[in-house]
Amino acid sequence: MTRRQQWKERERFQKEEEERKMNLQIYVFVLRCIAYPFNAKQPTDMTRRQQKVNKQQLQTVKERFLAFLNGETQIVADEAFCNAVRSYYESFLKSERASRMVQSGGCSANDFREVFKKNIERRVRSLPEIDGLSKETVLSSWIAKYDAIYRGEEDTRRPTQRAHMGSVSELILSKEQLYEMFQQILGVRKFEHQLLYNGCQLDNVDEQAAQIRRELDGRLQLAENIARERRYPKFISADMEVLYVEELRSSVNLLMANLESLPVSKGGPDFKQKLKRSSMNNSFLDLGDEGDILSKSDVVLSFTLEIVIVEVHGLKSLAPNQVVYCTMEVEGGEKLQTDQAEASRPQWETQGDFTTTHPLPSVKVKLFTERTGVLALEDKELGRVVLNPTTNSPKQAEFHRMVVPRNSPDTDLRIKLAVRMDKPPNMKHSGFLYASGQRLRKRWKKRYFVLVQVSQYTFAMCSYREKKAEPQELMQLEGYTVDYCDPQPGLQGGCVFFNAVKEGDLVIFACDDEQDRVLWVQAMYRATGQSYKPVPPQLNRTTNRKEGNPKPPTPISLNPSQRQGVEDLISATPSRFDHSTLFRVLQKKTLQHRMNDSFSCLGWFSPGQVFVLDEYCARYGVRGCHRHLSYLKDLMDYSEKSALVDPTLLHYSYAFCASHIHGNRPDGMGTVTVEEKEQFESIRSRLMTLLMNQITHFRYCFPFGRPDGALKATLSLLERVLMRDITTPVPSEEMKNLLQKCLEKAAQINYSQLLDYAQIKVDPEEAADKQLEDMLMLGELCIEVLQQNDEHHSEGREAFSWWSDLLADHAEAFLCLYRQNLDSALQVQPADSWNTFPLFQLLNNFLRTDPHLCNGPFHKHLQDVFVPLVVRYIDLMESSIAQSIHRGFEQETWQPVRSLTNNLASVPLPKVPNLSLTLPQMPSFSAPAWMGPLCENTLHGINLPDIFNGSATSEDLFWKLDALQMFVLDLNWPEPEFAKHLEQRLKLMASDMMEACVKRTKSAFDAKMQKASKSTEFRVPLSVCTMFNILMDAKKQCSKLCVLDCSQEQQYHSRIDVLIDETFKEMISSLISKFAVVLDGVLSKLSRYDEGTFFSSILSFTKPGMDLADTYITFVRQNQDILRDRISDELYIENLFEQWYSSSMKAVCVWLTDRLDLQLHTYQLKTLIKIVKKTYRDFRLQGVLDGTLNNRSYETIYNRLTVEEATAAVKAGGALQGLSMRDSDEEDI
Repeated sequence: MTRRQQWKERERFQKEEEERKMNLQIYVFVLRCIAYPFNAKQPTDMTRRQQKVNKQQLQTVKERFLAFLNGETQIVADEAFCNAVRSYYESFLKSERASRMVQSGGCSANDFREVFKKNIERRVRSLPEIDGLSKETVLSSWIAKYDAIYRGEEDTRRPTQRAHMGSVSELILSKEQLYEMFQQILGVRKFEHQLLYNGCQLDNVDEQAAQIRRELDGRLQLAENIARERRYPKFISADMEVLYVEELRSSVNLLMANLESLPVSKGGPDFKQKLKRSSMNNSFLDLGDEGDILSKSDVVLSFTLEIVIVEVHGLKSLAPNQVVYCTMEVEGGEKLQTDQAEASRPQWETQGDFTTTHPLPSVKVKLFTERTGVLALEDKELGRVVLNPTTNSPKQAEFHRMVVPRNSPDTDLRIKLAVRMDKPPNMKHSGFLYASGQRLRKRWKKRYFVLVQVSQYTFAMCSYREKKAEPQELMQLEGYTVDYCDPQPGLQGGCVFFNAVKEGDLVIFACDDEQDRVLWVQAMYRATGQSYKPVPPQLNRTTNRKEGNPKPPTPISLNPSQRQGVEDLISATPSRFDHSTLFRVLQKKTLQHRMNDSFSCLGWFSPGQVFVLDEYCARYGVRGCHRHLSYLKDLMDYSEKSALVDPTLLHYSYAFCASHIHGNRPDGMGTVTVEEKEQFESIRSRLMTLLMNQITHFRYCFPFGRPDGALKATLSLLERVLMRDITTPVPSEEMKNLLQKCLEKAAQINYSQLLDYAQIKVDPEEAADKQLEDMLMLGELCIEVLQQNDEHHSEGREAFSWWSDLLADHAEAFLCLYRQNLDSALQVQPADSWNTFPLFQLLNNFLRTDPHLCNGPFHKHLQDVFVPLVVRYIDLMESSIAQSIHRGFEQETWQPVRSLTNNLASVPLPKVPNLSLTLPQMPSFSAPAWMGPLCENTLHGINLPDIFNGSATSEDLFWKLDALQMFVLDLNWPEPEFAKHLEQRLKLMASDMMEACVKRTKSAFDAKMQKASKSTEFRVPLSVCTMFNILMDAKKQCSKLCVLDCSQEQQYHSRIDVLIDETFKEMISSLISKFAVVLDGVLSKLSRYDEGTFFSSILSFTKPGMDLADTYITFVRQNQDILRDRISDELYIENLFEQWYSSSMKAVCVWLTDRLDLQLHTYQLKTLIKIVKKTYRDFRLQGVLDGTLNNRSYETIYNRLTVEEATAAVKAGGALQGLSMRDSDEEDI
C-alpha cells in the first residue's frame, strides 16, 4: 500500500470515527428525550400506514389473478365479474405504471384494492337494473371476491401476526422500543446503549430532572453570553438581534413551565400536587432572588409502614397451652392485633399496614397473654419493644430484645419482626447529619435530615424530630451550591464534610461515612440545579457505596480511553453543541430508516419518531424553520429519486417555512436569519422545478390516481410556492399558463410513451393495411389513456375549477400528435377504400360523448377528413343500388327467397359487375337492423324456411337500403346539419328506390296476369304471390326507411304509401277479375240449359253429371290454399278473400237475375246449389266474416234457389238427388 493510499485510508477511518462519535453523542441526547419527556407526546391521531407491496408480492398477485382468469381457483363468478377482473389485470397489474408504483415504495394493498373498486364502480353503474338485487350488493360481492383472489391462501395461515406487526410498528411505542429503533437509526450497538444508559442514569428520574434543569440553565447562560458578547447570527434585519435573545429566554421559560407542569407525588398513590411555578424570571440559580418562601406545611410527607411479626423466642414462664398474641401500633395511629397462638409455639407471620406523616415514627410492639380469672379486666403484658425506623432501616426481619415487667422470669425474651418504611417519591434522600449554618442550625448538632422535592424547581432540606410531622427547621435549596469541603476544626462529630453555599449563608454538613457523603452531595446537586458538578476528593473515590443509584458495574471491560470516551459523551454540555447540525443528521437518518421500513409511509414519520424529534427540538432549541427546511431537502431528495412522497407533507413543511420567512411566526419565532432565507429561496426554486416535473409526468408520478388526492395536493402546493408572500394570491392566469405549459409537455411525453408501449414505428414506406391497423390499435390506446386521465386525474378540479379545461387542452394536444400519424396513414390508403370507416367510428364514438372534446379541433379535423369519404361512399352505393334494381328486375325469376334471409348476417353487399369501378362493400362491424324482427318471429314458433318473402332483387334492395342507413347511423355523425343532410338524402333515396321497385313489380304482375289461363285450370302462380309479398315488405320497410320528422319528407312518404296502397288495390282487383272470368266461364256453360233455347231441348235428353261444379270448387279451394300459404300478410289475405267472395256472389246473382222469368233447368239448379253452398262454406272456413258471407247477393241467390228447389220437387220429385239449400250445411258432398 502506497503512502497516499495509507493517508486516504487513515483519513477515511478518522472520518468514520468522527461520524460514529457524533452519532453516539446524538444518541445520548435522544436517550434523555425518550427517558424523561416533558414537552411532547406520541400523537394518536396520525393516519395509519399500510404495508408496502414489493416486487415479489406484485408477481404473486399477478399469478393469483391469472390463475383465476384461467379457471384454476375455486372462486365462483359470473361473466361480468370475470370481464372486470380481466380488464383490471390487463390495464393495471400488467402495466408499467403499476411496477413503478411498487418500485417507488408508496404502493400498498389498499391502493390495489381502491383501483379495482373505482374500476368496478363505473362498470356496475352501467349495468341494467335487476329487480331484487341492488348495485351496492353487487359491489360488495365483487369486492369480497377480489379480496379472496388477492389473498389467495395466505390469510388462513398468518392473519393475526400481520395485524400484530402493524399495530406494534404504527401505534404507541414503549421506551424500550424507541431505544431499539434509534439504535438502528444511528447505528449504535447494544453494549454501547447499555453503557450510555447506565452512565446517564436513565432509570433515575431525579437525575433526569436535574439534567434538564442544568441544560436549561446552560441555555440561559448561552443567551446571556450572546447578548453580552454580541455573537448574533446574521439576521435579515439588525433590529432582530435584541428580539433573538428574548426568544431564547422565552423558549427556556416555556420549557421551565412545561417541566413544572409535571406532577410530583407526595407519598401516596391518591395524593398528587401540581408543581409550583417559581417567580424567577431568568434562572433558578439567580442568587439574588429568594423565590417563593415555603412554609412547613408544604413539606409534610406521607409514609407507609409495614410491620411483620414473625415469632417470639425465650417465652418460658407460661404453660404450653397458654394463649399469647401481639399488638402493634404507630404513635398517633390505630392499634392492630395478631391472631392467638399457644405459648409453646408463638409464631404468627402477621403483617400490619400503617400510614404516618412522621419521618421518625415511634413503633410499639407488645406481647400479651390471656388472663383466665373471672375478675381479670385486661390481659397480662409479657413484654414490649419500641422502635424508631427510618426509610434507610433494614427491610428484613430481625430479632429485638423486649422490655419485660419487673420480676418476670423471661429475662431473655426476644421478638423477631420487620419494619419496612417506604420512601415517598418526593423524598429524595434522608439520614442523620451534623449541621451548622449562619441563618439556621447555628448549633453544631446531629439531626435527621430529609431532602424534599416540592416541585420540579423547589427543593427543601428539612430536619425532623421524633414523632413530628412538620420539620423543625427548613432550608429552601434554591440558589445554593453544594460541594465537598475539608474537615472543619473545632467541630466535634462527623468524619467527612460538605457544604451548601449561598450569598449571605453557609451551611456545613458532616456525616460518618464517605459513601453517605457522596450520596448526599449527588442528591443535593440534582436539587440545586447548579451547573458546577462536585467532584469527590481523590482519596475517597474508591469508597464503597451503601445505597442509592450508583452506576452498576458493566460486564463489558473498557480500557481507560474507552471509559473516558463514555464519560465525555455523558458529561458533555448540550449548550455547547450546534444542535441544528446534529438534528439535521438525526432527522435525515430517521427519514432514511422510515422510507426503508415495510410501511408505505410516503415520507410521514411514525408516531414514535415524531415524538422523539419534537422532544429533541423543544429541549435543545432547534428552530422550527431549520427543522422543516432540512425536512424539505430530505423529502425532495427522495422524490427526485422517484420515491413516492405525499405532497400534503411537502405543503405542510413549506407553508411553515414560508410563514416564518414572511413574518407570520407560526412557532413564535420573530427572527429570520439570512441563512434561513437563502435556504428557503433555494428550496423554493428546487421545489418549483420538482412540482412542475411531477405535473408534467402526472400519469407516472400519480399512477391511477394514487396516492388518493395527491394531484390535488400537488396543484395546491404549486400555487402556494408561486405566492410572493403569505397574503397575496397568485393571479389565476399566471397559474393557468404555467400548468398549461406543463400539460403540453405531458402530452408529448405520454404520446411517446404510448408509441413505445405499442411498439409502433411510424414508417411512411410501410404497407397501407399495416399503417391502418397500427392507427386503429393506437387509437384504442389513445382513447384508453384519455379515459384514464378523466377517471383518475380529474381531482384537480377540486383545487381549480378550470382544471377540466386544461385537461381538455392536454387531450387536444395529445390527439394532435396522433393526428399527424393518422393523416399520414390515411393519405397512403387506396382510393375508394372504405376500411377506414371503423377507425372513424372508434374515434367519433369516444369524442362525441366527451363534453370537452366533442366538436373540438381534433374532432372537427376528423370530420373534415371523412366527409368526402362518406359522401363518395353514399354516391357509389346509390349508383350500385339503382343498377341492381334495373338489372335485377330484368333478370328476376320472381321466386321467393329463403336462404338469403336466413344468412343475412354473413352476406356482403353484392357487386354490380357492369360498373367500371370497384363497388363499396358494407363494413362488417354493423349488422342489419331488420334482423331483429326476424329473430323475434322465431320466438313464436315460426320456422324461418316456411316464411315466404319477396324476390332476390327486392330482398337485396331492402337489405342494402337498411344496411346503408344503419351504417350511416352507426357513424353517429357529430355535426347536426351534415347528419341531418345524410339522413334526409338516404330517406329520399330509399323512397325513390322503393317507388321504382313497386312500379317494376306492378308491371311484372300485369304481364303475368295477361298470360294467365281463363279456365278452371288457372292456379295463382308463385311469382304472383312473391309480387304481393314484395309490396307488403315495401309497405313495412317504408315506415323505417323513408320517414323523416319533418313535413316535406312526411308528405313524400305519404305519396309512397299511396302508391303502394293503390298498387295493392289494382293487383287485387286484377286477380279478382281473373277469378271472375273463370266463374263467368262456368256460368256460360250453364246458360246452355236455359229454358226455350235450342240446346236445352237437346241437352235435356242427356244426363250430365256434377263435373262442372266439382271442377270449379277445386279451383277455388286450391287457389285459396295457394294464397293462404304463399302470401305472408294475413290482413291482405282476408281482404282478398272478402272481395273474391263478394264478386263471386254478385256474378251468380246477376246471372240469376237475368233469368228471372225463366225456370232453371234441373242441372243448372243442382250445379248452382253445390257451387254456392261450397263457396259459402269454404270462404267461411278461410275466415270471411258472417256479415260479408250473408250479403244481399247471397240472400237473393238463396231465396231464388230455394223457390226453384221447391218447384223442381213438385214437378220432378227426386230429380235433385238430395241436394237442398236448407240442409246443405249438414251435407258432406
